[in-house]
Amino acid sequence: MNSTWDLVTLSYFSPKTWLNASYVYRLVGLLSTWRESSFLLQWSEAIGALLISFVFIFSPFITTGLIGVWLIAIMGYWGILTLSDTAKPGFSPIHLLVFVYWGISAVAVALSPVKMAAFSGLVKLTLYLVFFVFCARILRSPRLTNCLITAVLGIGLVVGCYGVRQQIFGVEQLATWNDPTSELAGATRVYSYLGNPNLLSAYLLPSIALGIAAFFVWRGLFPKLLAITITLVNTACLYFTGSRGGWIAMVALMATFLLLFFVWFKNNLSPFWRKWLLPLVFAVLGGLMFAAILSVDSLRMRVMTIFMGREDSSNNFRMNVWMAVLDMIRDRPLIGIGPGNNAFNKIYPLYMSPKYSALSSYSVLLETAVETGLIGLSIFIWLIVVTVNQGVRQIQQLRDQNNPYGMWLIAAIAAMAGLMAQGLFDTVWYRPQVNTLWWFLVALIASQYQPKSKVKEVKEEKLEVRI
Repeated sequence: MNSTWDLVTLSYFSPKTWLNASYVYRLVGLLSTWRESSFLLQWSEAIGALLISFVFIFSPFITTGLIGVWLIAIMGYWGILTLSDTAKPGFSPIHLLVFVYWGISAVAVALSPVKMAAFSGLVKLTLYLVFFVFCARILRSPRLTNCLITAVLGIGLVVGCYGVRQQIFGVEQLATWNDPTSELAGATRVYSYLGNPNLLSAYLLPSIALGIAAFFVWRGLFPKLLAITITLVNTACLYFTGSRGGWIAMVALMATFLLLFFVWFKNNLSPFWRKWLLPLVFAVLGGLMFAAILSVDSLRMRVMTIFMGREDSSNNFRMNVWMAVLDMIRDRPLIGIGPGNNAFNKIYPLYMSPKYSALSSYSVLLETAVETGLIGLSIFIWLIVVTVNQGVRQIQQLRDQNNPYGMWLIAAIAAMAGLMAQGLFDTVWYRPQVNTLWWFLVALIASQYQPKSKVKEVKEEKLEVRI
């Protein structure tokens, strides 16, 4: 069973032979001599971190077009660094599956009934994936990692504070975000600088997860108090969004955090607490959540709409979109219509029910299946499985080394779990403010990749037998 799992998750993946035979990979370092004489490229990693931080700092306040322009600039800079590399860049199973997913998307464009629209989607996807590769490179430095996470947390605090302010002083509702026939029709849903409460809730998830981790990583009283403030403010702001998907995501985030915390601290626990700690913690938290739902009227009414089916207008809208999307998948099950919202907008009207126009499928998994077919969906799920597996392995290694960096990986996996939980019912994941954070989290894990050694494992097993 272990050998099968290791095979599926590419635990023993070694890219050296494949990379050495690759003609494209031989371009790496082509301009290395020029780099040695360049003054600016002596600070290449720091400049790269600065470029990434600008994406996070300005993305809540600028248009998606400007974010795209900045990602193009990053892509150009990554190309310069790659061609002038003096050492070969790291390559992990996560990089391999990202490349495979891009290849499937390119095939989907070639076979798409709306090729030009799908090609524009492929361009956007390429920018995000290059951003991932670039982040994975920069995040190999612990110092730069801490700087970038601090930038994410700092701007997250600004966004969260403004959202809380909107709740306190009130804010104009830009759309009908509540069922107009419900008792909550006039309730305030905050959206901060992002213009949409569901988008805001997804945006805050990485900040909440990284804020919890920062409490354990940052040293000193003031940094720890700042980490607590960031976590509490952003959690409150997420609650004030009234986003049911965001609330579900928060539950998934916390459950994942608790499980990984248990992995991190279990060696310090007695046999009794190893057995009973998780059940007791989940039981207490579940009881507190149930009590909150019963005692807070607005929370109870909002949560109950999840189970109302088509009686809630938002649920009914999504269900009608999902039915049309399933028809789209049935007609092109293997390779899809091509990536991007432009391709979706051209094909979806042929399938939609009257009065139920939509810009996306309102589900990341369905959207992936529509864009790249069941083949692309399988690769995407495989990518997530491999990423989480690699992250858990690295967490265990860092725990054994007593390296607090493992907390960042715990936060990354927890935030990914939250984003995917919300992504089951929404597609704000595709917005650049959220998508860049998603690939940053994946890069955080990929940057710490350590290949698994069969020889080392055999030696350890023999040593255990002798003992």
